[in-house]
Order: sequence, then structure tokens, then C-alpha cells
Amino acid sequence: MLTTTITGMNATMTQGRDPSSRNNALLMQRYHELIDNKRLHWTSHHRLERLLGSGGQGVVFLSERRGADGFTLPVAIKIFSPDRYDDERLYDDAMQRIADVAAHVAQIQHDNLLDVQNFVDRDRIRMMVMEWVDGYDLENLLVSDRLTRIESRMSQKRWEYINRVIVTQGPCHPRFKPGVAMSVMRGCLGALAALHREGIVHGDIKPSNVMLKRTGNPKIVDIGSAFALDAPPPNFMCTPQYAAPEVLENSECTARSDLAALGYVFIELLAGQSPFADCNPKNLRELLELKRSLPQRLVHILPAEVTVNELLMNFCRKLIAPDPMQRFPTAEEADLVKEGAAAFHRQLVKSDLAVEYENEIRVWLEELREWEDVERNRDRESDESAQL
Repeated sequence: MLTTTITGMNATMTQGRDPSSRNNALLMQRYHELIDNKRLHWTSHHRLERLLGSGGQGVVFLSERRGADGFTLPVAIKIFSPDRYDDERLYDDAMQRIADVAAHVAQIQHDNLLDVQNFVDRDRIRMMVMEWVDGYDLENLLVSDRLTRIESRMSQKRWEYINRVIVTQGPCHPRFKPGVAMSVMRGCLGALAALHREGIVHGDIKPSNVMLKRTGNPKIVDIGSAFALDAPPPNFMCTPQYAAPEVLENSECTARSDLAALGYVFIELLAGQSPFADCNPKNLRELLELKRSLPQRLVHILPAEVTVNELLMNFCRKLIAPDPMQRFPTAEEADLVKEGAAAFHRQLVKSDLAVEYENEIRVWLEELREWEDVERNRDRESDESAQL
């Protein structure tokens, strides 16, 4: 009969080491004291390395968190400006709302949603510490000459493949091929579904707030305008060109408003131009009319490879319907119902037209990064030659 009790069967052991030879009693004492104390604190140092972006709420810097033994971790830090607030109380109230949402988002842990790591106060100026996303935002990828400038660095066969499968030139800027655009879309729908299930609205979906990581994985970023549905802010911040009609008309922003905003981004990806390109974004009356008429104008905006696909056209119309009640009820349903995003991808698979989209995006972004490195080195050499 077995009478021996063995614990820690899966503990990691060092081969060839005699535990009795230990000479680290002081370290072991500190180890146990640290655990028994149940409280930890240390000083964190950050250096603002490079400006990543700026907007109505403040600025975002690339920073570096330093730890022990040479450990470093790149992070993004958003510093919230008090400029748009009339007094300190309004700033403090707004920061409290943002901190509450940030704490909630930090617990969601979705692959397509930005990871929030901390919310801190330095001399009453608030900062949000977030993961640094190594990649490109969609606004950056939609720059007019972004595609053509890398043509000279690849074979004709590769260039033709990129234009056939991944991205090609549109009327105003590059346009994503339908399968790739839908892959980005499904990642964003997953992130929005995770937010909406927790009662949080993003509130500012636009190309600059959707990033493609170098892995090919899409990620929704910048939750500075996000809010809890049960505690909406007194004033909504939005980007008019991508705001749903009800946001511009009534200052009403719901989960379905996020879907409309994402729909406008999706159409821009497919079309190679903004559906509101000819409108002054400050002319809200004209912008509203264009948003209301957009479902009827899609056939004139989108390329033929999109307009011939009834499923894809219905999907677009149900995202951007002027009446919120005519849109998909939830982001999850927009992805999974009969005429949703997943159905289009299944259609591509059945037609033997599907590829591994995230990998295709990853390879394309690697090519963009290589071209940028070459251009950067060339500029550096040119500057050095000019100084001689």
C-alpha cells in the first residue's frame, strides 16, 4: 500500500543540483517576506521617445518601461490635455469617466482590442498607459502613393498577386480587396462585440483608430471617447465624417452607432475613396444628406467586384442604414448571421477564392517596412553626404 504523499509533481527542477548545497538563506528570507506581506510597490520610469499621434484629447507617445536586469518594454502613453475643458473640475470629471471605462476595458482582454495597462496622475495631468501596437493604422495605409512606391522593389509576379488578392489602387487611394477588407472587418466586429457585451460604446471608430499589427491582426485602438451606456458623458466627441447620422442629429450614440461608423470605414476600404469625399465635414447638413443617401449611392461608389456580390452589398447596407433600427442589432450578429461577415468568407472558401488573410497582410506589411527602412537609410546617407 502506497503511504507516501508527493506534492509539486509538476514543479520545475534543476538537473544535477543538490538542494542541500544552497547558500542563499538571506534571499529565501526576502522571498518569503515579500510573498507574506501581500503588498508590492516600486517606482516606474518612462521616457517619451517619439510622438505617435495627436488629436482633440491630447498626444500619444511611444515610451519605454524599464525593469530589472536590463528588461525594457515599449508602451504607448496617452497624455490628456486640459485645453478643451473650461475649468479643473470639468477636466477631473471627464478623466474619472475615462478611467472608469479604461479599467473596464483592461479586463476584457480581447485580441482585437487595445490592451490598457494603467491610468495615472502626474501633477493632476492624467495619462493612460497602453500596449504599443507595432504596425500601421488604416489611415496610414490609405495614403494615395503608399502602394505604388513599393512596386519597384518586387517582382512583377508578386506585384500582380498583391493587386489581385490584397490591395490595389483605387480612385483616390489604395483599396483593399474584398476578402482582405472583410478579414479586417471581422476582427473589428469581434472587438466591438466584446465592448458592447460589457455595455461600452467606442464612440470614435475611424481609419486612424484601427491598426493592423505586423502579425496581420487588426486591433481597435484609442478608447478615449468610449463610454458606458449607463453613464453617458454630457457631451459626445466624434469625427463627423465617420459618425452615424443619429450622433450628428441628436447627440445620441449607441452600439449601433459604432456599427455605422465601422461600415463607413469598410466602404472606404473597398472603394478606395471616402463615401463623403466631396463634402466639407464642417457642413453637417450636407454630410447628413450624404449619409442618408449612401445605401442608394453604393453602386456608384464601389467597384464592380463588390457590386456584383449581393451578399456583400446587403452586408454594407445593413451596417450603414440611416435608421439605427434597420442596422444589425449587434456586432456579433453582423459577423455571424446568415448575411453577415462570416457568410461572405464562407462564400469565398466554397468558391476556392479564400486565402490565409492575416498571413497575407503580415507579408505585405513586412514588405512595406522593408521599403521604409531602405528609404530611411537612403535619406540618412544623403544627409551625411550633404554635411561633408
